Amino acid sequence: MTLLDDVPATDSTAGASASPARVGLRMELPSRLAALGAMDRDALIAEWKRQFRAAPPDRIRRDLLELGIAWKLQEKALSGLKKAIASELRELAEALATTGDIRRARAPRLKPGARLVREWGGITHEVTVTEGGLLWNGKAWTSLSAIAGEITGAHWSGPRFFGLAGGGKTAGRSKAREGEPVDA
Repeated sequence: MTLLDDVPATDSTAGASASPARVGLRMELPSRLAALGAMDRDALIAEWKRQFRAAPPDRIRRDLLELGIAWKLQEKALSGLKKAIASELRELAEALATTGDIRRARAPRLKPGARLVREWGGITHEVTVTEGGLLWNGKAWTSLSAIAGEITGAHWSGPRFFGLAGGGKTAGRSKAREGEPVDA
């Protein structure tokens, strides 16, 4: 039993209109998903091979076969993941493969033109993100940490100093030391 004609998944882009084939797939999706429950194991394995163009893992449970095929059907009908999410998932998978750790949240990527503002010692400091790095006090920099160190005279995590990375709540402290940042 074949559930879905081979329709290549395309990237979802804002404003792009869905193809007539994709609109048809969306309309048929509920009945195609419901049909999975009535298929025997051999039919599910054949459908998995058709959808994924590979054999399913050995000894995979029936419910996981159904879930995998259902996911693939939805991906084809609904255009799959957005490019940014797919890219983030690839980066997390790469980090897991190389370091075995994906717990650390990565600092946000800043686009050229973004401005970071931080007050320190009664002076407001503004850093502008450029194509080649960072601009602060009329000078080009390559590191937020170097800028934070220059501002404070001590070693700081630049992303943390400018509020881009978490470091625990400090606003609840009753007394802050002179010159120490207090997130508000």
